[in-house]
Amino acid sequence: MTDEAPPEGSPIAAERDAVTALAPDYVVRLREWLSIPSIGTDPAHHPDVGRSAEWLAEALRADGWPTVEVWDGGPALPAVYAHWPAAEPDAPTVLVYGHHDVQPVDPIELWRHPPFEPTLVGDELFARGASDDKGQVAMHLLGLRAHLAATGRMSPAVSVKLLVEGEEESGSPHILELIRAHRDRLACDLVVVTDTAVFNRDAITVVTGQRGLVEAEVTFTSGTMDLHSGRFGGAVPNPAVELAKLVAALHDDDGRVAVPGFYDDVRLPSDVERADFAGLPFDEAAWLAGPGAGVTEATGEAGWSSLERTWVRPTAEVNGLVAGYTGPGVKTIIPHRASAKLSFRLVPDQRPEKIRDLVRAFVDAHTPSAVRAEVRFGGASEPYAAPTDHPATLAVRDALRAAFEQEVRFTRAGGSGPASALHTGLGVATVYFGVGLPDDRIHAPNERVVVPFLLRGAEALAYLWRALPDRMRARRGSDAT
Repeated sequence: MTDEAPPEGSPIAAERDAVTALAPDYVVRLREWLSIPSIGTDPAHHPDVGRSAEWLAEALRADGWPTVEVWDGGPALPAVYAHWPAAEPDAPTVLVYGHHDVQPVDPIELWRHPPFEPTLVGDELFARGASDDKGQVAMHLLGLRAHLAATGRMSPAVSVKLLVEGEEESGSPHILELIRAHRDRLACDLVVVTDTAVFNRDAITVVTGQRGLVEAEVTFTSGTMDLHSGRFGGAVPNPAVELAKLVAALHDDDGRVAVPGFYDDVRLPSDVERADFAGLPFDEAAWLAGPGAGVTEATGEAGWSSLERTWVRPTAEVNGLVAGYTGPGVKTIIPHRASAKLSFRLVPDQRPEKIRDLVRAFVDAHTPSAVRAEVRFGGASEPYAAPTDHPATLAVRDALRAAFEQEVRFTRAGGSGPASALHTGLGVATVYFGVGLPDDRIHAPNERVVVPFLLRGAEALAYLWRALPDRMRARRGSDAT
C-alpha cells in the first residue's frame, strides 16, 4: 500500500480525496462508539448493547440515511436497520451485514490501554471492537459518504441496506428469526458481510467463504459413583479409558476424520482458489510462532497445506476432556463419569444435521455395552462459499485492487459466521468485504485497528458502489439470455 495520491483522473482520485477530507470526523465518531462496552455475551452489559445500537442509529440519521430503525424486541439483542435507496429504479439493492456487539475483555490486566477508552497510538487505534466489528461497520458509513461526495450524487448508485446485529459474538442465535420477521425489509439482490480480514499488510485478499460448525459433548457413565481403584480396578469398566479410546478413534493415521461418511458431501476448492492460496507469502514457522504458544510443527490431514487445512478442509477437534479427580496429589479411583467436548468445522456442502447423525452413530459404535453414552449437541452453523466468478465477488476484488494498488487474491476464513444464514434466508448471493489484519488481536487483549487500512477500505467501498450497478446489470443481462 502506498500513501502517494493517485494520478488526477484515475478511477479512485475523487474517492481518495473524499475519504481524506472526511477521515478526521470519522475517527472522532468511531472513538465515541468504541467507548460503549457493548459486550453481548454478558447480561450485565445488555443495556450497553442497547446504547450502542442507539448510538449507531443516531450516527446514520446524522449522515442522512432516510430510513433508520432499532429492532429491539423479542429474545434478540437490539439490531440496527437502515435503508438509503438509489434514485434509479433498476439499481441493485445491497444489504450490508455487520455487528456492534463485542467480546469480553478478560483478562483486563493484560490491556496496555483501557479497552473502552479508545487510544490512538500513531496509526493504531486500541479498543475492544476497533477491528471486530465496529471499525469495519463505521468504514461502511465513511465509504458511503465518500461515494456521495466523490460522485456528487444525492443518493447512492446502489440501494444500500444495513443490518448490524447485536449477537454475533454469541453465535447469532436469533439471526434466522430476525430474517424471517423482517424478510420484506431485508429483501435485496446481494449481501455484503463486513467482518473479515485480509491476509496481511502486503497481501490484500478477499475472503470467499467461511466454515460451518457443529458443537457436541459426549459423556460416558458407568455406575452411580466413583469406585476405589484397588478394590474394583481391572474388574469394572472405566469411562475415562473408554472415552479416550473414542477420542483416539476420531482420526486415522493420515489425519483424516474417521467418522464414516464425514467426507461424503465435501466440496473441493476451485483450482483458482488453490492457486491463490499457494501464491500467498505464507511463512509457516512464523505462523506457528505467532500466537506465542510454542508450537513448532504443523500437523493435519495429509495432502493439504496448513492454509488449506484451516480454510477449506473439515475438521474434528477435541476442545476439552474432563474425568475423575483433577485436584492436587493422587486419588486412586475409577471415575464413574467422563466427558469430552468436541467441535466439527464443516465446509461446503456438508450439513450440520447430517454431521450430527454421523457423530451420533460413531459414538454408538464406540460405546461398550457396560457404559452408558449421552451425546448433547450445542450450537451449529452452515458453511458458505461465494462463487469466485460472481460479478460482485470480482467487483470487490477490483475495488480493493484499485484502493490498495496491488494484486488481490482469494482466501477463505477458517472460522464460522452468519453468512450462510443470510444467503439461505434471503435467497441471494453473499460476498465478503473486510480489511482487518490478522494481528489486530480480535477477541484478545489489546485489540486494535490500523486506521489507514480502514480509510483505504472506505475508498474501496466508494469505488465499489460506483462500479457495482453496471456489474450487476450485466449479470442480469447474461442470466436473461
